[in-house]
Amino acid sequence: MSTVKDIESAISRLSQHDLAELRAWFSEFAADAWDRQVEDDARSGRLDAFYQSLQHENEGQPDVPLHEVLDQEKLS
Repeated sequence: MSTVKDIESAISRLSQHDLAELRAWFSEFAADAWDRQVEDDARSGRLDAFYQSLQHENEGQPDVPLHEVLDQEKLS
């Protein structure tokens, strides 16, 4: 398969089981690609200004571990 149309055609012929496997694989693939992009952006300094703005916005506020924030959201 060499084109998007060929891939679309093949996907349309998948069984429900195979389609579910493809979805799971693609979800993982996309998440890994996102993680690599964020890591690359962080290494290159493209996120520095954003990080600084967050630091400034939270100045004077106590640090709260992420798991505590997530637990509070579950209770809301």
